[in-house]
Amino acid sequence: MLPTLPSSIVPYVPFVLLGLSNVFMTFAWYGHLNYKSAPLWLVVLASWGIAFFEYCLAVPANRIGSSVFTGAELKTIQEVTTLVVFAGFSVLYLKEPFTLNHLVGFVLIALGAAFIFKGPF
Repeated sequence: MLPTLPSSIVPYVPFVLLGLSNVFMTFAWYGHLNYKSAPLWLVVLASWGIAFFEYCLAVPANRIGSSVFTGAELKTIQEVTTLVVFAGFSVLYLKEPFTLNHLVGFVLIALGAAFIFKGPF
């Protein structure tokens, strides 16, 4: 059973929890790229361990968020959050450049996401 939250903060909770869950998931999926000499079985086990914490945040985020957002809106929040988190991760952790191509692609995805929240045509 989830704790009762003040209705004024409920709309923000999914953003915070999904942001944190995406940090865990990004490390689970891509953190091992800086350790390419590690055995694959060890990388998989470590990734599963990290992903557990992602689920501990994502599931409540979606459960709480479903009182305010539709499933499509929650998925859109999650996907856009994933891109933002990964952009920072790739620059800060993987030391990969963030190029104009990335920016244009992300802007186009953000425009697509905006249609999900715009309501039916």
